[in-house]
Amino acid sequence: MATRRYTLKSNLPAKVNWRIDYAAQLNDEQRAVVEAGGGQLLVIAGAGSGKTRTLTYRVARLIESGVRPEEILLLTFTNRAAREMVGRVRELVGEALGADLRRLWGGTFHHVAHLTLREHASELGYGDRYGILDREDAGDLMKACVAELGFHDLPRRFPKSDLLVRLVSMAVNTQSSLPDLLAEKHPHFASLSDEVIAAAARYAERKAALNVMDFDDLLLNWKLLLAERPAILAAQGGRFRHVLVDEYQDTNRLQGDIVELISSVHGNLMVVGDDAQSIYAFRGAHFANIIGFPERHPECQVFHLTENYRSTPQILGLANASIEMNVKQFPKELHATRGDGALPALVPSRDVFEQAAFVAQRLLELRDEGMELKDLAVLYRAHHHSLELQVELSRRGIPFVVRSGLRFFEQAHIKDVLCHLRFLANPRDELAFKRVIRLSRGVGGATAERLWQWMLGRESERASPLDAFLRKEALAEVPARAQASVASLQTLLRELRRPSLQAAPGEMIRAILDQGGYGEYLRETFLNGDGRIEDIEQLADFAGAYENVDAFLDEVGLLTELEAEDVVDGADPDEHLTLSTIHKAKGLEWRGVFVIWLADGRFPVSAAYRDPDGLEEERRLFYVATTRAKDELYLCYPITHTQRDHERVVMKASPFIEELPEGEGAPYEKWSLEADDALPPLPSGSTPPLLES
Repeated sequence: MATRRYTLKSNLPAKVNWRIDYAAQLNDEQRAVVEAGGGQLLVIAGAGSGKTRTLTYRVARLIESGVRPEEILLLTFTNRAAREMVGRVRELVGEALGADLRRLWGGTFHHVAHLTLREHASELGYGDRYGILDREDAGDLMKACVAELGFHDLPRRFPKSDLLVRLVSMAVNTQSSLPDLLAEKHPHFASLSDEVIAAAARYAERKAALNVMDFDDLLLNWKLLLAERPAILAAQGGRFRHVLVDEYQDTNRLQGDIVELISSVHGNLMVVGDDAQSIYAFRGAHFANIIGFPERHPECQVFHLTENYRSTPQILGLANASIEMNVKQFPKELHATRGDGALPALVPSRDVFEQAAFVAQRLLELRDEGMELKDLAVLYRAHHHSLELQVELSRRGIPFVVRSGLRFFEQAHIKDVLCHLRFLANPRDELAFKRVIRLSRGVGGATAERLWQWMLGRESERASPLDAFLRKEALAEVPARAQASVASLQTLLRELRRPSLQAAPGEMIRAILDQGGYGEYLRETFLNGDGRIEDIEQLADFAGAYENVDAFLDEVGLLTELEAEDVVDGADPDEHLTLSTIHKAKGLEWRGVFVIWLADGRFPVSAAYRDPDGLEEERRLFYVATTRAKDELYLCYPITHTQRDHERVVMKASPFIEELPEGEGAPYEKWSLEADDALPPLPSGSTPPLLES
């Protein structure tokens, strides 16, 4: 990308009567960053190293040196982060210097883009009072575009409007073409490439006609102004003498281009991030932004923040040993400021049920030892890895919240599948039937109600609503365009009624996914369709342990009704354990952390082996997980797992465990669990297995 380079005009003055004692408030690494001059600065801030504090003091130092607040641009990933930093700067220097920090431009990329476009949108053909579409509005507009083009009537199912909006968004933010994105991420849509492009083009035309932008347009149009309007680049670039970017490792290609453009006028750019915590490639983060910064700016200064204030030396020793295996990185080693603690524990278990039992037991032990549940977390690579644990916690009455989304059985796609089973088990379950039938193409609420009333009317003929639905004449109650889809559902339900499947709820779930076409529906409806399919496959594995569909549904129904009151009796009613994917846990910390399902093919995921970059990102994810722990870290994995053919297979430990030093130099101690291999999974209220250290 071509940028205009101007002569560097500002460095921090050499002599100022500083009001802040920076030497007393900062460690040597932080102070070196804060007191650095102008130019390009790359700050590699390790986990728990005081990144936010360093940024805050850097802004304060700039203001103390004479830079006006309105000459500083602070780009963060949340407006809350910007407000907190500005508030802390105000406490440090605002009142003493009389600086009006309301004039400092700070916030998300989208926030600053909006402020810019309010001044200059007319340059791109927009009216003065353009509107902004939220995600729901964007989906509605895309739906109208698809209807105008007649794509709902194509022989094969066309992507849902919400998915199309997300595909267009990904293309904009990664600066890639839609055909390339479809080929790479959604090859099942490759045959519809021309139609998808046409829908995206009509969507853009309609937005222009309506004088509106979506969130991605804010960034794209900001870049266009800077890249194609030299006067605007000179004016805005000249306004901001210093640009500071937080969480730089999470920026996408479009955001990276904007940062390069707006800082090109003066060259005063400081980016802060941690290459070892770059874990969001799946949503467009561009690792090359941070790893390639010195190559793009050969004269840049590179700083490292390596003093960790969070974790014990033992936890950091394991994290350092792991991330050292990555090739593409800025080498560093975190150093603990805290005293010694316990070695991390590596805990293999017989299977996922024993893994869940161990975690639940150890949580209660830690609570008895003085830790509160809110100081503890269980982290995992994918949401479905928490299924057995959620069941075990519910059985034992241990309260928990899920940061990574809804509880497992509350997710829409899980409910969709369970409603198939519920309707078969109870043909008068109106809610279950209506949820299932509305998954059929061309069936809405009115059609579902009309069909249900018709089915009830057949009861006089000694037919249950299910029997009535399976009749051929039921198709006459739905629109012609829905009949093929409804007929497919009839075929699926007939198959699921077979006694052999009724005794195998796991196989019923797989039939819904495969034969019923629900897997295809998920891929055509959601950007994360493959992840939802993995959830359902895990549900099928779980259901395989039950002797029939009624027993399985009874268990699920009881679990969703259980209240976790036993543990918190007499304690803080808000006390709860945190369950989270590692992606959602970034930036957080707990005294004790359990990382579960550390088995090869699960963490890292199998797809990561397709290219070295993918495997290195998975290792960075493991690094993020381990560095969330302050005092205690438990690394857990099942030794065996039951496959869909009911064969029990041996699981290998994650390579992220296997590649760590062994023997006396191992950064962990291995625990074993006493258990009788013949025992079934622990029932509610039973005594958990004992621990050996």
